[in-house]
Amino acid sequence: MGSLRAILKNPDDLYPLIKLKLAARHAEKQIPPSPHWGFCYSMLHKVSRSFALVIQQLPVELRDAVCIFYLVLRALDTVEDDTSIPTDVKVPILISFHQHVYDREWHFSCGTKEYKVLMDQFHHVSTAFLELRKHYQQAIEDITMRMGAGMAKFICKEVETTDDYDEYCHYVAGLVGLGLSKLFHASGKEDLASDSLSNSMGLFLQKTNIIRDYLEDINEVPKCRMFWPREIWSKYVNKLEELKYEDNSAKAVQCLNDMVTNALSHVEDCLTYMSALRDPSIFRFCAIPQVMAIGTLAMCYDNIEVFRGVVKMRRGLTAKVIDRTRTIADVYGAFFDFSCMLKSKVNNDDPNATKTLKRLEAILKTCRDSGTLNKRKSYIIRSEPNYSPVLIVVIFIILAIVLAQLSGNRS
Repeated sequence: MGSLRAILKNPDDLYPLIKLKLAARHAEKQIPPSPHWGFCYSMLHKVSRSFALVIQQLPVELRDAVCIFYLVLRALDTVEDDTSIPTDVKVPILISFHQHVYDREWHFSCGTKEYKVLMDQFHHVSTAFLELRKHYQQAIEDITMRMGAGMAKFICKEVETTDDYDEYCHYVAGLVGLGLSKLFHASGKEDLASDSLSNSMGLFLQKTNIIRDYLEDINEVPKCRMFWPREIWSKYVNKLEELKYEDNSAKAVQCLNDMVTNALSHVEDCLTYMSALRDPSIFRFCAIPQVMAIGTLAMCYDNIEVFRGVVKMRRGLTAKVIDRTRTIADVYGAFFDFSCMLKSKVNNDDPNATKTLKRLEAILKTCRDSGTLNKRKSYIIRSEPNYSPVLIVVIFIILAIVLAQLSGNRS
């Protein structure tokens, strides 16, 4: 019912949502027939449906390399995430993980649900990896080795300072940015981006996830996971878990806003990186997650619900982002609008208001200076439309028919 109410409130979400559903079904039909590649693409749909959709537009050779790169790092991340694995077992696996991609027999039982399946049947990923061209294999191995070593370091180290925070995010996400830049370059379709810009692309996404996933991470069993740096949260509470208590709501929101302000420091680098991309498919692959990230930060900022449940963009807006992010002008427009939305939520009494506004003004200036904001129609910030009851009924009927057909085709 929640999705229906959202569509009735935002009827123009309907068409992008239908397109997204059809695209998802089309992507599922494109899964290769061979056992190992079939497993890899099926698993990709299970561990990240949105990523599986975005990856489909890449050229086949590059798409295969990115798919395997993602699954290898997803498996590595599963080992890191499993808090039930003893440290003396986990650390050696993380450090040596890059060697296992060459072993068709290796597997390790950990994780839950689809991630456990990925780990139990990792031999399919290794088999597919060994069919990639050598320069793709070398890039994936190098990043996996560096990421595993970094993860192992932080198994035994707390995220104390903002420098620690940047270092951790570099290992788990900045290196993904570096690896993707290497794969894009190896494909012959892009120049090799600088490590600094590639790193920022990963850090912006990772910090957004860390902010959004506070409650899930802090409630992790058997051991909570703490990624917010002590240097930030200790200004507001004595223990990180205290942010979720209702009595600390005011301090929690101030800490949250501090974290969002920190994440905004990477936006200008991300815009610079994306503006240099030449291949349309690679551009969309990179741009859609970045637009989703700034949108998520706009939703999370000054929002106590981050400490009560999951805060994310509504599905219809997500569908619009996927459908309408096609050029750098679209990206500048989306970043401008979401930054305006975020700016409107800044309270002058917030301890970080001045710093937040300064960073937002820098982003808005970059977007204005791009010269792409004129004569565009925003789908993010708009006045509430006044739809007639008849139109709403028609939209409901169309949605019901489409959903029924999709359900019928699935059975």
